[in-house]
Amino acid sequence: MHELTLAESVVAIAEAAARRAGARRVTRVRLALGLLAHAETDTLLYCCQLAARDTLAADAEFQAERRPAQAHCGDCGQRAEIASLPARCPRCGGENLALEGGDEMRVVDIGIR
Repeated sequence: MHELTLAESVVAIAEAAARRAGARRVTRVRLALGLLAHAETDTLLYCCQLAARDTLAADAEFQAERRPAQAHCGDCGQRAEIASLPARCPRCGGENLALEGGDEMRVVDIGIR
C-alpha cells in the first residue's frame, strides 16, 4: 500500500518538528496534495492515523486538501487551473491539454503542544 509509506513519512516529519520545538505532542497535520498526486486522500488520512499510533502524533487530526494542476491547451493556447479529471479546456472545450505540476504532496502545517 503506497499510502502507508507516504503516511509514515508524514508522521516522521511531524514528530521531528515537534521534537525540535520541544513539544510533547502533535495536535494537527495539514497536507496539500496536488490533483495528480498518486495518493487517494481518504486512504492516506487513514494510514496517517495508523502510522501515528504510539508516536507524538497519536491523537493528531490529519487533514488534506487537493490543489489544482496547471494546464496549457494545445488547441487554443489557454492556460488554466484544472481542479478535476478528466479535464477540458475552459475556453474551447478541447482535450489537448498539457498538464503541469499538480503532483506534489507537502506538509503545510503542523500543530503542536
